[in-house]
Amino acid sequence: MTENLTYDADFHAWAMHNARLLRAGQIDQVDAQHLAEELEGMSASERRELLNRLQVLLLHLLKHQYQPERRGRSWLLTIVHQRTAIERLLEQSPSLKVLLDDENLAKVYGKAVREAVIETDLEPHLFPIGCPYSLEQMLDEDWLPESV
Repeated sequence: MTENLTYDADFHAWAMHNARLLRAGQIDQVDAQHLAEELEGMSASERRELLNRLQVLLLHLLKHQYQPERRGRSWLLTIVHQRTAIERLLEQSPSLKVLLDDENLAKVYGKAVREAVIETDLEPHLFPIGCPYSLEQMLDEDWLPESV
């Protein structure tokens, strides 16, 4: 590999060069170590995106439920957008569904409550300790929580 095609010096050139090597079947010349790191990084990025989108969705569902007087198109649009993005992520990478377990949902819900407290000026004790919504409800494009 020439100097300007090293991983650290020019990522784009490195990536394109390694793609050409793979397509040509020249596996022995591929920078396997860095390629493996990049693939793992891509996977981690998708995991983060799914959990971040779920957190934003939960935040807006909580605001919708706990501040009905402040509801507007912006909150509804955010709910719709996050549900659509989550749906697309899960369609493209169905294996990400394993992240939607009770442990991860509890963590994401806790972070969403913390943000909801800051955004709404409501006291933390007003929000349920555990997530009051099922995963099916959260992802159902026609469902919205009732006002408290």
